[in-house]
Amino acid sequence: MLEGKSVAVVVPAYGEEELIGATLGGMPGFVDRIYVVDDASQDGTAERARSFGDSRVEVIVHERNRGVGAAIVSGYERALDDGMDVTCVMAGDNQMDPAELEQLVRPVARGEVDYAKANRLFTGEAWRVIPRHRYVGNAILSLLTKIASGYWHVADSQSGYTAISHAMLAQLDRNRIYPGYGFPNDMLVHLNVWNARVRDFPARPVYGVGERSGIRLHRVVPRISWLLLKGFLWRLREKYVIRDFHPLVFFYALGFVMTSVGLALGVIETALRIAGNAVSVGTVVLIALLLTAGSQFTLFAMWFDMESNKDLR
Repeated sequence: MLEGKSVAVVVPAYGEEELIGATLGGMPGFVDRIYVVDDASQDGTAERARSFGDSRVEVIVHERNRGVGAAIVSGYERALDDGMDVTCVMAGDNQMDPAELEQLVRPVARGEVDYAKANRLFTGEAWRVIPRHRYVGNAILSLLTKIASGYWHVADSQSGYTAISHAMLAQLDRNRIYPGYGFPNDMLVHLNVWNARVRDFPARPVYGVGERSGIRLHRVVPRISWLLLKGFLWRLREKYVIRDFHPLVFFYALGFVMTSVGLALGVIETALRIAGNAVSVGTVVLIALLLTAGSQFTLFAMWFDMESNKDLR
């Protein structure tokens, strides 16, 4: 226990036979329960976890591979059944420093925040340690996640090192959250709908410990970007239309329509000009006005969104 609160750690694992032992071996003493969720690994991950020799460890096995998000949700469900006050997530590949777990758990246990997450981008060390292509991909997805989730103060969206309170976890529609690699991004979208207080904490990026990444950025970035677009629209509807109306939806709608029409007209007029046709001054002015107004409406909508969520930290 920590701060008088029970603490559980969910360890999603797929093909981590070599590293699961090191991950479990670093668990701090204040952790009460450890749920290793084997997502249908083809190696001995589950057996290695069962034989680790720690009475706190419980192994949950998926009969088929369902994705890292689904594995986390299985652990969350078990933690809720056991009445854990704070539930954390620590990947099974030993890339999350267990010494940093306390700084995530303590503010949640004290009731200062509902969700704490690690941020590996706070210091310049990340640029040197994280593989360059993954750093760039993370930066792009972090920016898109800020817009989609409304948590403009949160970065390193792909970090899965987190802690959540029992009350907030029980409120979430856990089965609705994306079950794949985009789980951390979609989780933030769902947390914002419930006005959860979310805060980043600095973490040390860990690489070169024998981990193997199956992530392909050219596939992951477009997939998660589409997920975030759908999550963004769902959040606007749920939070600013259904649960409580906010005029920023009009600003976003006008910004999207005007910018889209302006771009479409711009492409058409450019094609006509290349084909040798004359372009009227009035059309050019109209395109410029549409793009200018569209960008202003969008920026005002973002500003309204930032103001609406400024206390959720």
